[in-house]
Amino acid sequence: MAELVLRDERDGLCTLTLNRPEALNALSPSMFIELRAHIDDLAGRFDEIGAVILCGAGRSFSAGNDLKAIQAGETAPTRHFQAETIDAMEALPQPVIGAIQGHCYTGSLELALGCDILIAAESARFADTHGKWGMSPIWGMSQRLPRRVGVQRAKEMMFSGRVVRGREAADIGLALECVADDQLPERAEAMARSFLANAWFTLRADKMLVNRGLNHVGQAGLEFERENNPGRSPDLEERLAEFGKG
Repeated sequence: MAELVLRDERDGLCTLTLNRPEALNALSPSMFIELRAHIDDLAGRFDEIGAVILCGAGRSFSAGNDLKAIQAGETAPTRHFQAETIDAMEALPQPVIGAIQGHCYTGSLELALGCDILIAAESARFADTHGKWGMSPIWGMSQRLPRRVGVQRAKEMMFSGRVVRGREAADIGLALECVADDQLPERAEAMARSFLANAWFTLRADKMLVNRGLNHVGQAGLEFERENNPGRSPDLEERLAEFGKG
């Protein structure tokens, strides 16, 4: 049986690829089980892997939750396994870049929102279609989408179920930028490599402070940063010495 999530590691960068192109990478429970195994492994390998890219094989990132699997009675190991898998990805110490082409609907949008940064291809199509099927979000849409695009915009997307194309996604902050489809893999890797050129210690600190700081507001957020700052990277002196040579 083919792997449902492919994994490639090169020079500190790990790329995870959803691999059901014949089904537009629909998110079956089995796919989530494989994805979770990779995420759990990466969480403990932050000295070897400094950044992660999540993408989809074929013409779509993912068409969303696998409705055929739901109809067939396929279930995840626990009630909230999928949601907890997205939580685990969001909590990875490494920055995670989502490279999105084609469909990114509903459950797959919830998955994408667990990434730190999204890069959209021109073909990208984002939508929350819970209302079309009479479902309610349970994988994080109601919390992560408003934080990404603002409360009013999130409600409009959720209430209407309309499709947001790649260019608009970049305009409203759902994605950081939009590029031509044939440039998407190269752009995602270039961004990841630019992160890897900095201290991985600082990347982890930045991500932790920003993500956990969002649970606090105003002065409490500032105090959280001061109290939880992990300090200097072990390679600080080495980096300063290199700077001095320039």
